Amino acid sequence: MPFRSVLRSEWTKLRSLRSTWWCVALYVAVVLSLGWLSAAVTDQAPRDDIAVAAALTGFGFGQLVLVVLGVLVGATEFASGTAVTSFTSVPRRTRLLVAKTAVVAVLAAVLSALLAAGCLLAARMQTVVPGGIDPTDPRVLRPLAVQVAVAMLVVVLAVALGVAVRSTAGGVGIGLALVLVAPPLLAADGRRLTEQLSEVLPALRVGEDAFLAGAGSWPAGLAAVGAWALGLWLLSAVLLERRDV
Repeated sequence: MPFRSVLRSEWTKLRSLRSTWWCVALYVAVVLSLGWLSAAVTDQAPRDDIAVAAALTGFGFGQLVLVVLGVLVGATEFASGTAVTSFTSVPRRTRLLVAKTAVVAVLAAVLSALLAAGCLLAARMQTVVPGGIDPTDPRVLRPLAVQVAVAMLVVVLAVALGVAVRSTAGGVGIGLALVLVAPPLLAADGRRLTEQLSEVLPALRVGEDAFLAGAGSWPAGLAAVGAWALGLWLLSAVLLERRDV
């Protein structure tokens, strides 16, 4: 089967699931509602990047929905027993995993880009900044781009967990522990070792800032999420090829 056909098949599976659209609706609602609320509360800001960062607050909680979506995409076929049919149609399982990951990552990227634009609009309309907010300013564009990149990586990590664990509950539990629970707990311990451990975990980000975790730089945080996403994805690909089903 040509790879384009595999992609089309995976997209059909993704959009035919009711859970996909529930996750999409919840992601949009959480990000925009909290983003506009945060922008309204932050009535003044000294710089445009601070105003935009406040409007992106909803992504902190919204990305949890992406974890659920990614795990569902990775684990649903094993729970329903349809994985055998998929492997019969596409014997090269890693190829199937690439297509499955690609369609949900693109969906997450497009949604996140649109939502980031909505949050930028909220900041421009509701937060007073000296000189206004220039949407072409690199200080404004950078957190928006980082937000979209992190959303893609988070959903890739979640798909990998779903495929590796083959359990929706197990995958979501591990995913939330990695991206939400462990980083702030380790950062709050106060010891240098635990702070360093928190910085290498794939903590969620709100723009350039870690969500509820330590104050590491955004390049390091983005690299950590990327490394975890890639590592778990490669592990899931190996497990997928070696297992009987």
